[in-house]
Amino acid sequence: MFGKKKPSQTQWRQEGKVPVIRASICTGEQVAGFRDSGSGKFQDIMLIKTERDLKQFKEIYGIKEEELRREW
Repeated sequence: MFGKKKPSQTQWRQEGKVPVIRASICTGEQVAGFRDSGSGKFQDIMLIKTERDLKQFKEIYGIKEEELRREW
């Protein structure tokens, strides 16, 4: 009844969009988002502070581990 609400899965346009984790080498800050393969523009979605945040991002957008890329 008062439990946590499960995130609903959001569909993202997979055509030309690649799920990416951008990480800073200096600070270690990580941002999850999507990179447009045509223009190379990055659209940030959420800040990743813990492993739980990363898991939530993958659940919301239905991303498998092998689809997710890391950029430095």
